[in-house]
Amino acid sequence: FARWHYQASNCAQRGILRGIDIMKELVELLTKSLVDNPENVEVKETAGDSIEIFEITVAQDDVGKIIGKEGRIANAIRAIVKAAAAKQGKKVSIEIIAQ
Repeated sequence: FARWHYQASNCAQRGILRGIDIMKELVELLTKSLVDNPENVEVKETAGDSIEIFEITVAQDDVGKIIGKEGRIANAIRAIVKAAAAKQGKKVSIEIIAQ
């Protein structure tokens, strides 16, 4: 228990356990791992009344890699982020924007 407590408190001090920051990092990690130009990926978060909106901006050439055939990859990203948000009692929306 003491070891876990130390690790959790250490993570909290670094800001890793903050809910929205974790989700933003998750979106960035998933998106950057799929595209050819990860340096062009930008994730903006907008807080609404009852929902957090994440806008993913990628290079025009990478839009197809994020959306996938019939939107399967985009839906998978949305499902993963929504599952993480639900665990924290939050609602999220993902929007994909081409540069």
